[in-house]
Amino acid sequence: MEKNKDKGLGTMIGEGAVFEGTISVPHGMRIDGTFRGKIDTKEMLTIGTTGVVEADIRARSLSLGGKLTGNIVAEHRVELEANASHIGNLQTKELIINQGAFFNGRCSMGDNPAT
Repeated sequence: MEKNKDKGLGTMIGEGAVFEGTISVPHGMRIDGTFRGKIDTKEMLTIGTTGVVEADIRARSLSLGGKLTGNIVAEHRVELEANASHIGNLQTKELIINQGAFFNGRCSMGDNPAT
């Protein structure tokens, strides 16, 4: 049997949940709760508007709607939504900072930032 290539969202930390540690997943992930540690995902990481994260992150792409303190390495794209807050450095190919978002750190952009 062939594995489903469209894995979609596979891991979620819901609003009100608190998690501390290291997460490494081959699929997408969403955080609406509180997380502290390290995250490594091969797909999209979404931090919702209620998400509060203190972590170093490696992902294919990141959509930030909540608060993040830590460094980001995203192979493809990072988007800071209107009320997002990111304190830390980031490396990515494509960066979108929407009006109202807060970013304090260094940014490095290029064709292959994950290396």
